[in-house]
Amino acid sequence: QVQLVESGGGLVQPGGSLRLSCAASTSAFSIYAMAWYRQAPGKQRELVATITRYGITNYADSVKGRFTISRDNAKNMVYLQMNSLKPEDTAVYYCNANLFGTAYWGQGTQVTVSS
Repeated sequence: QVQLVESGGGLVQPGGSLRLSCAASTSAFSIYAMAWYRQAPGKQRELVATITRYGITNYADSVKGRFTISRDNAKNMVYLQMNSLKPEDTAVYYCNANLFGTAYWGQGTQVTVSS
């Protein structure tokens, strides 16, 4: 069982930045594929960014060039740097860990982009 705890959400003005963090409770963190998802009110959960165990990243078109996913295997952490935030980025952001098809989820952290 893997426990994931997100932090770093909050209220930010359009054009601002936030950095989300996710702490994982497994010593095997380095072999997990990690991802960030988000879910806006009334919408389905959507994939935002992924990073493989080898550090290969992929992004949703809506965040390319603005968001950066990274990981620190020594600290069992994954991050999501979000720049140039827009109101449509408002959502609950979830950390996801996946290994051989078994997925684990965090509780989520709220990001609100509003003036």
